Amino acid sequence: MPSHTVPIAPRPDPDALVAQLQAEHQQAQLGKLRIYFGSNAGVGKTYAMLAAAQRERQSGRSVLVGLAETHGRSETELQLHGLELLPRRSMAYQGKQLPEFDLDAALARHPDVLLLDELAHSNVAGSRHPKRWQDVQELLDAGIDVWTTLNVQHLESLNDVVSSIVGIQVHETVPDHIFDDADEVIVVDIPPEELLKRLRAGKVYPLEQAERASRNFFRLGNLLALRELALRRTADRVDEDMRDYRRERSIGEVWPTRERLLVGIGGRAGDDALVRQVARLARRLEAEWVVVYVDAPQRQHRPRLAQEAVLKTLALAARLGADTATIPGANVAQALVDYARERNASHLVLARVQQRFNRWMPWRRPSLPEEIALLNPGLDVLVLSVHSAKSESASAAPASASRGFSWRGYFGVTLACFAATGLAEVLLEVFDPANVVMLFLLVVVLSSLRWGRGPGAWAALLSVLLFDFYFVPPRNSFSVNDTQYIFTFCLMLGVALVCGQLMARLRHEARVAAERERRAGALARLARDLSGALTQNQVQQIALTTISGVFDAQAGLLLPDSDEQLHIARGSEGAIDTSVALWCIEHGQMAGHGTDTLSAAHALYVPLMAPVRVRGVLTLHMRAPLRLRVPEERRLLDACASQIALALERVHFVEVAQQTQVAMEGERMRNTLLSAVSHDLRTPLTSILGAAQAGLPHTQPGAAQDMLMQIRNQAQAMQQLVENLLAMARLQQGGVHLKREWLPVDELVGSALRQMQERLTSHVVRTELPADLPLLHIDAMLMERVLVNLLDNAIKYTPAGTAITVKAQNDGKDCLLCVEDAGPGLPGHVPLEQLFEPFTRGEAESTVTGMGLGLALAQRIVEAHNGSLRATAAQPGPGTLFTIHLPVPEQPTLDA
Repeated sequence: MPSHTVPIAPRPDPDALVAQLQAEHQQAQLGKLRIYFGSNAGVGKTYAMLAAAQRERQSGRSVLVGLAETHGRSETELQLHGLELLPRRSMAYQGKQLPEFDLDAALARHPDVLLLDELAHSNVAGSRHPKRWQDVQELLDAGIDVWTTLNVQHLESLNDVVSSIVGIQVHETVPDHIFDDADEVIVVDIPPEELLKRLRAGKVYPLEQAERASRNFFRLGNLLALRELALRRTADRVDEDMRDYRRERSIGEVWPTRERLLVGIGGRAGDDALVRQVARLARRLEAEWVVVYVDAPQRQHRPRLAQEAVLKTLALAARLGADTATIPGANVAQALVDYARERNASHLVLARVQQRFNRWMPWRRPSLPEEIALLNPGLDVLVLSVHSAKSESASAAPASASRGFSWRGYFGVTLACFAATGLAEVLLEVFDPANVVMLFLLVVVLSSLRWGRGPGAWAALLSVLLFDFYFVPPRNSFSVNDTQYIFTFCLMLGVALVCGQLMARLRHEARVAAERERRAGALARLARDLSGALTQNQVQQIALTTISGVFDAQAGLLLPDSDEQLHIARGSEGAIDTSVALWCIEHGQMAGHGTDTLSAAHALYVPLMAPVRVRGVLTLHMRAPLRLRVPEERRLLDACASQIALALERVHFVEVAQQTQVAMEGERMRNTLLSAVSHDLRTPLTSILGAAQAGLPHTQPGAAQDMLMQIRNQAQAMQQLVENLLAMARLQQGGVHLKREWLPVDELVGSALRQMQERLTSHVVRTELPADLPLLHIDAMLMERVLVNLLDNAIKYTPAGTAITVKAQNDGKDCLLCVEDAGPGLPGHVPLEQLFEPFTRGEAESTVTGMGLGLALAQRIVEAHNGSLRATAAQPGPGTLFTIHLPVPEQPTLDA
């Protein structure tokens, strides 16, 4: 019989399933983002969004139009009929009042669906966020569904591609992760010919503007190219959704490793274009990618513009989703290869650089890709051709083409060489010329160490020339009589150059090592000092002193108190805006200067994220704001903030533990004292109560009998108080041990009423007990104590002659026992949750006897029965209603 092999589906990864469930749970609490995506203005994105909103409104959901740009199109304006419009907020800008989207009003209104046109719009300066897509993120975090529109030219990764096609630089862009993370993308597309007809008919822009647009942006070739880009970008997103679907269901082959791209930038024109191109490549490959800049010695003396261009490129890469790093290295190729091994990168991506000399010349230096291939033949090197935008080329050309020329260094080297020449003239009277050469070599070494590679090379050349001119016969001439001196000059120049380059490299490595030591030392000192801090004030002072010194900034701290109100810590410097700090705490993100949120603020606000919660906000007024653009400095700031947050959380929990320990010790001592006192009181109380009850039948009505009745009543109240004290002490020391038995509700109520019969004579008692109540599986003695305490509470706090009602009902799951009085009601100054705490009384000083243990004991007993005890205002009032919820167990079978 032939055998058949049944394919077995691969087993799903449990970690992946858990991560998926967690992501779905988090996503369920956020709003949904829908993007109407098109290739150009005029394809009908706003119209389609408004038409869908009309259908959504008819289905019963609340729809609010936050902002819709109709551009005067009548058919689009008709779609607004019946939709609620959010009033715009007027913002002052350059002496004008501009209408803007009102984010706070939208959050307060909190509709089911909010329409917000033009996702790539830049907000007016002074708004909470500089970009509208950041407003959308805050709306989504608040649980509001947002519908918006977007054109393909506004995607960050396609910005340079669109610019090269249409010849226009688009400045308003949206990060790709916003598009990729959208819950739904709807493509709105019409053929380019139809779009041109709409343009000529004035349905896109007014006729005079449409004619100008048709000659520039709205050309047929541009429309075709943009349409292809939009469809391809959407196809990439659909492909990602398909792969997610396969991954979720473990369909197909799983790759054992993940692609990782390492991108090297050098501060040249085209670096931004390279980063965008690799971002698209990484997205298609589903690969992680890292952008790295090698801080080599030859790059130390670049002008400030070049250094700022590198920082901007690294910031762009971080916005597009890459990890960034700046690494030191004397050799760029070796540094890149070492870092690729460290990060386990599968591909190294570089930009193509034009060689200045013919590639076939044997004396030329190998290119960077060739050096990397020689160092690590197993590493795949991708060399991409990049075309930078005009604006980028203009700004980056000086950064990449020009080298910094330190006139001060060369001038100092020249003076040092002439000074060495004068000193050598004096030393020649004592030493031979061969020994004087070492003086010039010393100048070369010191010059390279002080001013770097270029001045060191100039020192070597100038030293040889001065030695030849002043000390080699014929003197005061560059001519040489003895040809041996030519070899001496060459050897002297070679040794000087080698020594100078070695000293320059040593200087660079020493600077890098000093920077690393400074960061590591600062973090180590902060951790050491914080580890010895015992109070919050100590943590504050250590944090402010360390941060201000390490980052050369005015540092401040805002910490919440017990009421969650932010307070500025003592010793904080600089102006601090508490509203920005509150935003940081609520969102757990940086804000302020140098960020994309509330960037108009003068300080940088860093949330102190601890494992449990945000412990405060750190503020920095940087004296050199560009310093934090360096990735290593930003990571150092994050590490310091984490250390401070952990220290604050540790101190907080130490204080909580100390308070808890003191409270537990006090509670233990109090229970011991109350237990001892209660035991000592039981015997005399029993004797007093017995004597009063024995003497009552033998006394005549009058003053003596009234006195005996008063003694009996007070003794009973005191006896109940002692019983409550003993019961509470037993519960807190050893827990509750239930002796359950089946008991009818009416029997439980009757027993409690009989026990309180004499004290209830001054009140009207009503009972409402249906005949079909279930049996309860309870501890009869303890539950009777609960009802007795509730009745005692009603007697104490209600006037004589008022009604006390005891009723019960079955709601299917629980049996509800209720004690209702007609007294003054719940005390307004005591929170409901505190009402059931031990030793809590409605009025601290009153004529009512008791210690505030009755309700606390009742709640403990009910909770031991897996039930609950609640207090509410009686309806219609006045009075208080105490309700006991007890679970109804499966009823026992009764024998016939």
